Amino acid sequence: MNLYNVCMTDAQALPEDLQAARALIATLQAQAKTQAALLESKANELSIKDKQIQEQAHSVLEIQADRDKLQEKNVDLELRVEKLLQQLFGRKSERRVDSPGQLLLDIGEEASPEVVSALEDAIHEAQQTVAEADAQRKRKPKRPRKSDRKFPPHLPRVEQIIDLPPDQRENLKLIGYDEVETLEWIRPELRVRVNKYAKYVRRPDENASTQNASTQNTAGSVIVSPDRPTGLVAGDRFDASIGVAVVAWKYFYHLPFYRQQDMFAGSGWTPGRSTLCNIETSVDFALQPLAQHLRSYLKTDPCVGCDDTSVVLITPAAMPDLSHHRHGQRIAEVFEKAIRSGKPSIKANFWGYYASRLPVVAFDFTVSRHRDGPDDILSDYEGTLVGDCWSGFQKINVRSDSRISFAACWAHARRKIDECRSAFPLPVAKLESLIRMLYDVEDQIKEFDDEVRLGRRQSVSRHVLGLIQSYLDGPSMSSPQVLPKSNLGMAAAYVRRHWEALGRFTEDARIPIDNNDCEQLMKRVATGRKNWLFKGSLAAGERAGNLMTIIGSAIRNDLDVHAYLEDVLRRALAGETDWASLAPHAWKAEHPEAIRVYRKDERRQAADRKRVRRARRRKSRK
Repeated sequence: MNLYNVCMTDAQALPEDLQAARALIATLQAQAKTQAALLESKANELSIKDKQIQEQAHSVLEIQADRDKLQEKNVDLELRVEKLLQQLFGRKSERRVDSPGQLLLDIGEEASPEVVSALEDAIHEAQQTVAEADAQRKRKPKRPRKSDRKFPPHLPRVEQIIDLPPDQRENLKLIGYDEVETLEWIRPELRVRVNKYAKYVRRPDENASTQNASTQNTAGSVIVSPDRPTGLVAGDRFDASIGVAVVAWKYFYHLPFYRQQDMFAGSGWTPGRSTLCNIETSVDFALQPLAQHLRSYLKTDPCVGCDDTSVVLITPAAMPDLSHHRHGQRIAEVFEKAIRSGKPSIKANFWGYYASRLPVVAFDFTVSRHRDGPDDILSDYEGTLVGDCWSGFQKINVRSDSRISFAACWAHARRKIDECRSAFPLPVAKLESLIRMLYDVEDQIKEFDDEVRLGRRQSVSRHVLGLIQSYLDGPSMSSPQVLPKSNLGMAAAYVRRHWEALGRFTEDARIPIDNNDCEQLMKRVATGRKNWLFKGSLAAGERAGNLMTIIGSAIRNDLDVHAYLEDVLRRALAGETDWASLAPHAWKAEHPEAIRVYRKDERRQAADRKRVRRARRRKSRK
């Protein structure tokens, strides 16, 4: 209560004398000061509370931001864990069972009559393909029982008559035999061939002809002996068949040397691992020119796919002589760094090259994943390189002065999108449906000539690419849920960033839509790496590149690898240098009996199944 209120409410209580008035004023002043101090204290308290509230609000905002970051990080980690689990235990294919929403795919109102006609033709073709497949399945002949099947007639047969004991055959008449064929396996047999070279002696005064013979002077006489052929190793201790077994077991059957020891030991000979390594080196020395010829032949193809994979290389104890090596400077840099840092091993690389139309493949080995590898192999190549969007491939057209153009792989782009399926199911389903349309077009035009294929790509495939680009730039991909740093945002950015290279297959009918063939080729390296684990030296890696080039090309031509290697190695040791005639595709024409027909049948059956499966999907979209 202030002084005014006191005076107005209790006017009768005011003192009349001056002394009492002064006392009352002093009392009221003291009360006013007390009340002012109280108000100031409350104001300070409110100010402190206001600051605390502001600090708490700021803390809440910080906690909210930290929580959002942690949530985003948690989602990213969950996606990584899911990706790793998928790589370890999940299916590798991006092919999925279509949902009903994916079957009715809009091709856009701006589709040209040519596009609509092509899609109608595709549906008609799909109906016909499905009908033929159903009819063939109904009339498929019933296979005989396994017990009634006969083994191949060219296999040797040893007859064994199993009869009743003599005391049980009395008063019985033999009317025939029931034949049961039982296949036996006999362990490989090793034998030693002893070559005895005749030696003749002739006195110096005798003038007999010595053509096709080697002579040696000893004790005044001349020793005459037949010429000795070039052997696989010094002294001709090992036949070419041993070299073929060592190389084929390692790079075709993926058996490291310690397992080969067991294989040979089972046949009675236990070689040392260094002996097997020396035999492999001798085979590589004899067939190096053939590997170089195959690499040169591959570069005559207008389109080449390239992929790579890592392999462990043991760090050398001392720097090897690299003065004559084509990559000597780069290898020296890598080895010096590893030796200086004390690393026991380094990550080297195998590169695979797959000709799109010629029946040949090639491998190369480098000590690092540096662009010097493909730049060196393709130094005189003119054409198109297909691969993933690794930085070393992207600017190869600049480094090659436009000799080489780069085409990106749609399988890689689709894989990056497919990895986002769990977090963004609807956008991923839409994008994969559009990408699937690109592959459907490729499936339809596979058997057409280049002119028709190019025309269909430029009309239908380019229209589908336009739909993909419109969707990537549309509202579905710009929503708040699809952040730039989310996995789908980064996948979309990958496609946008490499759009020109991804569309290059529509400019040339010879360019494949993806690099899957070369990726399949690299599985041979991955399978071998799981068995022999590492390469012990630079020379061992380069030997592997040469031998896998020869064996890989033989496999692509469906050849009996062992028969091919043995014939080619014997002819090379005999001095034959016509490497073009020794190439697998040329050798194949002269040796039809060595063709693995069942491999061709397997591929044809797999292609038929894929064609029918895609036809059923196209049929359901009508």
